[in-house]
Amino acid sequence: MSRKRVAVLISGRGSNMTALIEAAKADDYPAEIVLVVSNRPDASGIARAREAGIATAIVDHTSFGEDRAAFEGALDAELRAHRIDLVCLAGFMRLLTPSFVTRWSGRLLNIHPALLPQFKGLHTHRRAIEAGVKRHGATVHFVVPEMDSGPIVVQEAVPVLEGDTEETLAARVLEVEHRIYPQALRLVAEGRASLAAGEPS
Repeated sequence: MSRKRVAVLISGRGSNMTALIEAAKADDYPAEIVLVVSNRPDASGIARAREAGIATAIVDHTSFGEDRAAFEGALDAELRAHRIDLVCLAGFMRLLTPSFVTRWSGRLLNIHPALLPQFKGLHTHRRAIEAGVKRHGATVHFVVPEMDSGPIVVQEAVPVLEGDTEETLAARVLEVEHRIYPQALRLVAEGRASLAAGEPS
C-alpha cells in the first residue's frame, strides 16, 4: 500500500496536527505526514513537528503584504516540492482564495469546531452557547471556495451542558476534533470519501 503524502497547515500550537501525526504512526494508516507548514514563524506547532522528525516550512504571509496570490504561490510551490497528495488545514488562520482551493480541489481538508452547516466562521463555541443549542461538535469537510461549506467527511456531536463556558465547551469539542480528523484523513486517503462522491457511504 503506497501511503498518501500529507501536508498539515497550521498557524498556532497545532494540536490537531499532533493528533494526525500520532495516528499516522500506525503501520496500517494509509497516509503519512511528511510536511508541516505555518504562515507564522512563531507557531509552536512547528517545534512539535520538528521533534517528530517531520519536515517543516514557514511561508510568512506578512512578507507578501496584501498579495495573496504571491503568498499562495509560495505555499503551493512548497507543497509541490514535497510531492504532496493531500493537505489538512489544522488551525490555519488564512482564508484561501478560490484559485488555490480549486487547484487542490478534492485534496484539501479542514476541521471546523461546530456541526456544520451551523456556526460557520469564528467564535463557534460562544455562538453555540448564546444560541442555546443542546448539541455542538466538530466537522471535517472538503474545502470549497465558499468558507466552511464543502461536503462533510466526518462529524461528531457533544452535548452542551448547563453552565458550560466557551472554554469548557471548547475543551470537549477539541477531544472530538482529535478523534475525527485522523478518521476523516483515513477515509480520504483510502479513497472511501471523495469530493465528487460527497459523503462516505
